[in-house]
Amino acid sequence: AARRDFYWLRSFIAGGVAGCCAKTTTAPLDRVKILLQAHNHHYKHLAGVFSTLCAVPKKEGYLGLYKGNGAMMIRIFPYGAIQFMAFDQYKKVVIKKQLGISGHVHRLMAGSMAGITAVICTYPLDMVRVRLAFQVKGEHKYMGIIHAFKMIYTKEGGFSGFYRGLMPTVVGMAPYAGFSFFTFGTLKSIGLAQAPNLLGRPSLDNPDVLVLKTHANLLCGGIAGAIAQTVSYPLDVTRRRMQLGAVLPDSEKCLTMVQTLKYVYQEYGLRRGLYRGLSLNYIRCIPSQAVAFTTYELMKQFLHLN
Repeated sequence: AARRDFYWLRSFIAGGVAGCCAKTTTAPLDRVKILLQAHNHHYKHLAGVFSTLCAVPKKEGYLGLYKGNGAMMIRIFPYGAIQFMAFDQYKKVVIKKQLGISGHVHRLMAGSMAGITAVICTYPLDMVRVRLAFQVKGEHKYMGIIHAFKMIYTKEGGFSGFYRGLMPTVVGMAPYAGFSFFTFGTLKSIGLAQAPNLLGRPSLDNPDVLVLKTHANLLCGGIAGAIAQTVSYPLDVTRRRMQLGAVLPDSEKCLTMVQTLKYVYQEYGLRRGLYRGLSLNYIRCIPSQAVAFTTYELMKQFLHLN
């Protein structure tokens, strides 16, 4: 039993470390994405990603690119940990209960459920992180993580204030996490079945288990990120606008998920509205997912989880 208890803990740590490595890799792009998606007035005149990436250090120093990253790590460790751990558990349940589900579809289901579980558990931290990242030097409304928690709680309706925009997040996370785990798992099993010598090697902690070589892991993770991103992006834009709610001038038009989707589509259209910043998200999500899955697979060997 001791081994099994520690299995949970080891699995939790593996997922948490994977999440932190992935997010730190792409933190500057995250900050820029929030500034662009919600049309921050300091950077509104800038056309795109690269001009904003250059403008932020000039205005706020290089650490400005990592603004909100402390809050991000506090959120992403439990998020990554819960997501990867829940995925392994849900996968067993879905297969065990034999819900008439075989092949690769159980990955899609387990991935969606794991994503939703992780989001609900860590959503208030995401809310605070977004508020901190949206601030610009010299105009601080929130002094730090704890202050932001207090302010949102007292000024925005208590506990429910932390869950603004949860619906589009859950609706967006289900396909994102689902397709992410589904694509990665399917590519991994096909790769190891079709080209075990080219793509695979024995696991460090269990020579009987074949694992992907690092470059193959990165590739599969990247493809998984790209597909998942395309499917769920409009919901991500919706969520950001809802989360920033009170901070934006047009907040009364963005109260519900459907309202926000409609408003952004009518106001800005598909390319400049619902898919604004998507190219950036590819640059962000492909390496991020690649690093997340690769780190998790390495941590699994390191912590003897295979």
